[in-house]
Amino acid sequence: MPRFNPYTLQMQITRMFEQGQSLFAVMKVQDWLKERNEDPNAYTIQFHQKPAPPGLGEVMVVEIELQRKDGQPVDSWLQQEVNRHS
Repeated sequence: MPRFNPYTLQMQITRMFEQGQSLFAVMKVQDWLKERNEDPNAYTIQFHQKPAPPGLGEVMVVEIELQRKDGQPVDSWLQQEVNRHS
């Protein structure tokens, strides 16, 4: 059973970047994929730092981009879920 975490994956990754721990961000996303029964080795994971939307209370957010290594498109629900704000 996955542990309950009140913070979204995107919030956790953004904090990792803010705290200089971005080296661990890929492993965090891979663990997140495993929890959803996805093969993390099937994906290339990229991070994009962007200004936060107004009202979010953050200066920047890190957007997570998933790309399948086999060239197939990533399921839209998975890409949306990985970048969910709340």
